[in-house]
Amino acid sequence: MRIKRYKIFESTSPNWNEVDGKLERNFEFKDFLHALDFINNISTICESENHHPEINWLYNKITIKLSTHDAGDIITEKDIKLANLIDEIY
Repeated sequence: MRIKRYKIFESTSPNWNEVDGKLERNFEFKDFLHALDFINNISTICESENHHPEINWLYNKITIKLSTHDAGDIITEKDIKLANLIDEIY
């Protein structure tokens, strides 16, 4: 069985890339507090969508990785939807 790749996503949001089977995007902020504010803002959306990303944070730099654990850690429509919502916050 072949895993479906979401090439449509790439054309609508070039800031997200598929890396090791996950959607990934890097964000950079003015400082630590702006990065924290961003995480707090997206946490509400992640909770409402019941979909929680992997977040790596170092001072003013954040990397977010999305995959759907229930589907075998692959990229699904759920990830694409959350990526678009995160983009709206950013």
